Amino acid sequence: SQLRFYWIDDDCLIKQCTGSFRYGFEYMGLNGRLVITPLTDRCYMTLTQALTFKLGGSPSGPAGTGKTETVKDLAKSLALPCFVINCGEGLDYKAMGATFSGLVQCGAWGCFDEF
Repeated sequence: SQLRFYWIDDDCLIKQCTGSFRYGFEYMGLNGRLVITPLTDRCYMTLTQALTFKLGGSPSGPAGTGKTETVKDLAKSLALPCFVINCGEGLDYKAMGATFSGLVQCGAWGCFDEF
């Protein structure tokens, strides 16, 4: 149930369960990593399986349980940029459109907090 890294034909692949992902090569510094618990491991497996089928993920649960941090750590494991956007009253459809446009242009993940 762990992410496994393979070097195949001049490309780095990350595999978990039936999913296979290309390494993003986005350097994010040497800051700390998240402690893997059974809950974060289950969240990793669920999100990677959703990504395998070209779907997205929306972790839900009580506040303060690490949903945002888990998504950010999975993106870091895949070497992909992840931007956290705090949704509030001032976030209208134009701002959402600009946000989605920017995420798509740079190939980043978006984590919409307090949506």
